[in-house]
Amino acid sequence: FFQQGFITGVLQNHSRKYKIPIDTLSFEFRILQHKYDANKDIDAPPNDGVYIYGLYLDGAKWNDASGTLCDANIGELYYKMPIIHLIPCQNHTLDEDKVYDCPVYKTSVRAGVLSTTGQSTNYILPIELPTPAAKKSDYWIKRGVALLTQLND
Repeated sequence: FFQQGFITGVLQNHSRKYKIPIDTLSFEFRILQHKYDANKDIDAPPNDGVYIYGLYLDGAKWNDASGTLCDANIGELYYKMPIIHLIPCQNHTLDEDKVYDCPVYKTSVRAGVLSTTGQSTNYILPIELPTPAAKKSDYWIKRGVALLTQLND
């Protein structure tokens, strides 16, 4: 499975559907609550974008009640994220005071070969995760918080 190709395909479909130049598109993200099960509760695709699930949060956990990142429990290495809705949008800007631009990696190694695009072959994309007001992006960066598509164990 080639994740970057999938993501580009989602943007291409949106671009064609709304006749928008693809180079003006990026993603907004909506994290669904844990009560939703991808195999039982999602019976149709969203009108725009895609639902993804199966990511693991490394270095933090998700707080359903507040809809934000929070510190992981002691001894808890990974936390299974709820379903994430990737929503294509035009001219999206990042609000660094309210979200952490969390990198997504294929593996926990977080390193890969530099590809012809200039990015690591292990890096996929950043996903914006809401943060509590008291904990800005620097807090999560220092803890090395990332999302992973697979675990080592």
